[in-house]
Amino acid sequence: MTGWLAAAGVAAALALAGCQPAPQPPTFLATDITGAAFARDFRLTDHNGRVRTLADFKGKAVAIFFGYIHCPDVCPTTLSDFAAALQQLGQQADRVQVIFVTVDPQRDTPDLLKQFVPAFNPSFLGMVADADTLRRLAKEYKVVYQKTAVKAADDYLIDHSAGTYVYDPNGRLRLLVPYGSSPDAIAQDLKTLLAAS
Repeated sequence: MTGWLAAAGVAAALALAGCQPAPQPPTFLATDITGAAFARDFRLTDHNGRVRTLADFKGKAVAIFFGYIHCPDVCPTTLSDFAAALQQLGQQADRVQVIFVTVDPQRDTPDLLKQFVPAFNPSFLGMVADADTLRRLAKEYKVVYQKTAVKAADDYLIDHSAGTYVYDPNGRLRLLVPYGSSPDAIAQDLKTLLAAS
């Protein structure tokens, strides 16, 4: 009788364990693109002259944005918003890498990127590639860019995609943060991503 009661107790415990809800995937304010088959990797030179790939940042959430130094609004706003978001993260900010890829290699030299990008946050990295590599990378990342309002060979604007891709610390593409997302929303998503990794 005692053995039967013990067996029944184990069976009941197992049945209850089976009734527990499965863990829910994290919810984000940005667009969740987990599992997307693009933006898989990059090979770029940072503003310090070092060649970088996504694997170099394993253990960190990586936010990658395409823009250019002469951009009048979208680029400085995005960099400012991410800088403000990182301030909200406190010590967790060390687990986030923001990368700014120039779509204007003609004018945005590594020296200029080194002055411009870290001005928003010293940890931010500016990245550059030659025109052919940039075209291939833009295709991989589904990023579009085109010169516009051309007044001279070195006087023009560039229309470009304005979203920011975010990878989790395991190097998986997870989010597309739309332009105009608030620092609060960005910080919340980064916290969620870091907590889930």
